Order: sequence, then C-alpha cells, then structure tokens
Amino acid sequence: MKILILGADGYLGWPTAMNLAKKKNNVFLVDNFIKRKIEADNGISPLYHQTLPQEKIKIWNKMFPKNKIRFFNGDLLNYKFVYEILQKIKPDAIIHYAEQPSAPYSMQGRSEAIFTQKNNVLGTLNLIFGIKKFCSNAHILKLGTMGAYGQPNIDIEEGFIKINHKGRSDTLTYPKTPGSIYHLSKVHDSENLLFLTKLWKLKCTDLNQGVVYGLDTEESLLSKSFRTSFHYDHIFGTILNRFLTQAALGIPLTVYGSGNQVRSFLNINDTLQCINLALKNPPRAGEFKVRNQFTEIFSLNDLAEKVKNACEKIDLKVKIKKIKNPRVEKIKHYYNPTNKSFKEIGLKPIKLNDKFIIDSIHKIIESKKLIKTNTLNPTIKWRS
Repeated sequence: MKILILGADGYLGWPTAMNLAKKKNNVFLVDNFIKRKIEADNGISPLYHQTLPQEKIKIWNKMFPKNKIRFFNGDLLNYKFVYEILQKIKPDAIIHYAEQPSAPYSMQGRSEAIFTQKNNVLGTLNLIFGIKKFCSNAHILKLGTMGAYGQPNIDIEEGFIKINHKGRSDTLTYPKTPGSIYHLSKVHDSENLLFLTKLWKLKCTDLNQGVVYGLDTEESLLSKSFRTSFHYDHIFGTILNRFLTQAALGIPLTVYGSGNQVRSFLNINDTLQCINLALKNPPRAGEFKVRNQFTEIFSLNDLAEKVKNACEKIDLKVKIKKIKNPRVEKIKHYYNPTNKSFKEIGLKPIKLNDKFIIDSIHKIIESKKLIKTNTLNPTIKWRS
C-alpha cells in the first residue's frame, strides 16, 4: 500500500512509519514540527534526544534500501500543500496524527485554545477536501481519543448508540462530554469527518484511543536515532509514563485529586497492532467506522499501586502522593467502555505487568540525568 502518515514526527507517528515500512508498504511522511516548537516554548523535552525525521530516514533507508521512507515538511493549514501532496502521492491510506495532542496545553490560555481548535479542526477539513478532490478511494484513519466520551453514567459504545425515545428509535452519534478544549477539537473534527464521509462516499475509521504508554517498539530499538518521543512532563506526558519516570527518580507518584478517576490504556505496541488491523479491515465507501482503541482500564489509584508494588520487587521504595487536581472532572464515576470491534478482528492485547514496569524503570534510570524534574508537576489549571 501507499500510506501517508501525517504528524509523523511524534510519539506514535515515527514508530508507525517504521512498522509499516518494514512490512513493505510505501510510506510517506508529513510534519511541520509545531510540537517541537511548543516543547521549546514551554521548556519541556522528551526523555531521549529526537533526531530530525530527515536524518532518521537517511539511517532507515540505508538499513532497509528496499523499504524506503520519504518525508515532506508542510502544514495541513496550508491547503495548497495538502492538495499538492495528495495529488502527487495518491495514497491508498492516510493515517492522521497531525493534531495538537495535549489537553493541558489547550487549557493554558486563549492563544493555546485557539491554536488547538484551528490546527486540529481546520487542518482536518483541508485534508478531507483534498481527499475528495484527489484520492477519494483512500482510507482515512484519524486518531481520535477515548477522552472525547468524557465520564457518562452509561456504558460507552463505539461511536454510535441506539436510542428509544417516546415510542420511536434511531441510531445516533454517541453523546460526547469532552473535558478540555483539545478534546472538544477532536469531537468537532470527528463530526466533520462523519458528515463529509457520508456525503461524499469516503472511507473513514475514527480510532478513539486510550492513554498510550511505553518506551520501545521492535523498530525503535534498531538505532538510538529511532527512539520514541517519550514524554513524562505535565503537558505531553501520559500518566503511566509520568509514574514510571517518578519511580525511576525515587520520588512520589503524584495522583491528581482523589485518584478514583478511571481511564482506558494501551501499550504503544498495541497502537501499532490496531493500526495494522484497521488497515486490513477498511470501511465501505460512505462508512464512518468508529473503533475504541484500548486494551485495559485502570483508576489512577490502581495504576499508582501497580507501579509501587512492582518497584518493591526490585527494592525501590516509592510513595504515592495525592495532589490537588488541576482539571475539572468527576471525583468518582461510572466507566464501562467497549472495544469489541478490535477484539472481533484479532486484537491480541499486551497487558500491563510487573516485568514491563520494572524494565521500563531500569531504562529510564539509564537516562535519568536528562530528566527535567521541574516539568513533572502540573502548572496549568482548568480554572485559574
């Protein structure tokens, strides 16, 4: 397949590119490096130095001359660039990671909120119009988020729900209660994709992904230049990655609020597995397919306890510390999402276990001199 990966410089983008290229797909990458600028502006950085994609690709293409990757520097907000790339490549599939991915960043202030909405919603609209014009048969895989569902007091379905109301019934979009400007942007672009997919008979899979964790994939271990963009900070770092980093430093694991909040999770390697499964099982023309992409569910307290208990096996004593929740969310809530569609097409989950936790902590300890401890605790509040 000819596969175009947008947002290819990120935590998921580059590992996805390597994984698909190794499977003999023709892989093309796009990024505008805006996340690197946001990192620099906020004084944060991933654990490992991130080689520029152009340099990574030189190394990759030398290692795998039959599985070459190509890169284009550009912005989805520039519709002329989008049109040029789609017309030139005419991809069979487009994996869309090119959105500002941080809830805290989106809540930092007016300019960050506006940028998040503009980048995510309008960039995606440019993409959809370009697909209609130049490659309407392409399969769009857009990375959504489980956070778009919020904390409803009913079971969470996959994108749609059958409603019975006053003697009539219909299947409608599942009601969303997003908890940040970022999550709102993901809801908006999903609605745009749903409407235009049906209108123009496109093919789209919306992947509502849980919280991703992990340092390595099979391909990222091939070279130090291929390491993941592993974030542990309060803006881009996901909670388990932050806990692992705090454990490696021997400092308390900071749990927001009561810790009873529940989230869905998956290993970064299961993200790759889900992408491959979704590519092999595309929707029909005019179908907007929603798949909930996660493997396990934990409360923040449960997750902290798992890390603490694993640390005890290597005589690493860490404490759990409750801190004031910077977010506005339910303290305790019902949470029962389904991921049946991925199970039906063959997802074999990697479960979180003590070995993974211990191995990850050892790897982080090797690089702990690079950790910016002042970026661990939250400074952005939903209500100032």
